[in-house]
Amino acid sequence: METHAQLAGKTALVTGGESGIGRSIVELFVANGAKVHVIGLNEPQLDEVRRELGHDSVSNAAADVTDEHALADAITAGADRWGNYDIIVSNAGIGCTVAPIERQHSAEFLKVLHVHVLGAFHTLKHATPLVADGGSVVITSSTAGLSGYAETAPYVAAKHAQVGLMRTAYKELASRGIRVNTLNPGPTQTALQDGIAKQSTGHADAAVAAQAIAEGIPLGRYNTPEEIAGSVLYLASDLSKTVTGTTLVVDGGFLG
Repeated sequence: METHAQLAGKTALVTGGESGIGRSIVELFVANGAKVHVIGLNEPQLDEVRRELGHDSVSNAAADVTDEHALADAITAGADRWGNYDIIVSNAGIGCTVAPIERQHSAEFLKVLHVHVLGAFHTLKHATPLVADGGSVVITSSTAGLSGYAETAPYVAAKHAQVGLMRTAYKELASRGIRVNTLNPGPTQTALQDGIAKQSTGHADAAVAAQAIAEGIPLGRYNTPEEIAGSVLYLASDLSKTVTGTTLVVDGGFLG
């Protein structure tokens, strides 16, 4: 793996870092010199990330971001291993059933809110006291946090709430020089997006469903997880050291 130095000497925390966009973020951070503590649900995948990227660069802990005490312990474990954090990436997320509001189940609505909103809240609550002054916090939201899409009420509501959380946090943390932003990706090549695409288009084949959605994107294709990770690297590094309180949209023109 080619090594750069944008994050040399930095320590990062990434939730939901064992797969998809999260894993690409972890890989790029390590390639740029960071030590990374990865929190997720899938222990075998977490261990695989640590083995592949090296125990001298990556530590991991399994925790559900909706379980405040478990998450707090997992966050503290990373700080014990590497010292205070410089970067926090709140990335854990799930999809939702594609259906009109009258057919959405309250239990699922709450679950989606709990993972995205309560999870991000727990992460900020317990991680930001461990962030060095001048650090950076990135919350992975979505274009769904800036617009509305039919039949995805739980996801859209949760992603909007993450933006509201960011807009409070950046003002609270500005006195310490800590920047807080959301990244708002459009459709991206992940298993989560495959599920959304199949449900929303009615195509059982993921590739066909993806192509149907890509036709509505001006650049004509999905983001890759690596491209999203590159945008997170920008927000995490000194390249964006006066950028705070913003929503960075990476969507190939999808929102228009």
